[in-house]
Amino acid sequence: MSVSIRLSRGGAKKRPYYKIVVSNSRAPRDGKYLEQVGTYNPILAKDDENRVRLVEDRVRYWLGVGAQPTDRVARLLDKAGIKERAATVNAKKGEPGQKAKDRAEEKAEKLREAEEAAAAAAAAPAAEEAPAEAAAEESTEA
Repeated sequence: MSVSIRLSRGGAKKRPYYKIVVSNSRAPRDGKYLEQVGTYNPILAKDDENRVRLVEDRVRYWLGVGAQPTDRVARLLDKAGIKERAATVNAKKGEPGQKAKDRAEEKAEKLREAEEAAAAAAAAPAAEEAPAEAAAEESTEA
């Protein structure tokens, strides 16, 4: 039987309250468990001492006999200093999808074309004014 240390949800709708339990990994989330080893109340402030409460010796016992904590419980145990958790990095998390990249590329291309058209329009009147000014200078000189 593989054993896991995980969260079992309680509380009202939109007011979660979790028990930290040791259970068979095949049992339902809120189903039967072997032992309750703590509580987690995410509604409380992060620096509140009652946010996470653990029975430390029982957690250490279950880890010693091979219980595997879930990712969230591993984070809580790491913060409590019970079990070291290696930090994970998801490098692609902030990267936009392929369609978003395509849209951004199209937008940049349209902006570039608009800037070129504006630059050409600004250069064209300046070129037209230059011959007109030259002709005006010639008439004043004569």
